[in-house]
Amino acid sequence: MATLTLNYDGRDTLIKSILHSAILAGATEVATKKMSPLDAALEDVRLGRVTTVCTPKHGKKNKQ
Repeated sequence: MATLTLNYDGRDTLIKSILHSAILAGATEVATKKMSPLDAALEDVRLGRVTTVCTPKHGKKNKQ
């Protein structure tokens, strides 16, 4: 399955009819949602895309 992101003028009737034909042929519309970086990270963990979280050790300074 592939996902396409399109930017187009919503007033263009030709593009709208092409997209409508694609949907009638079996393509599905996917609503996208804007997420904050924190929400995106929490969703990654919830969906299992992140399995390990590294946190800095408190009280110790990194030597360089």
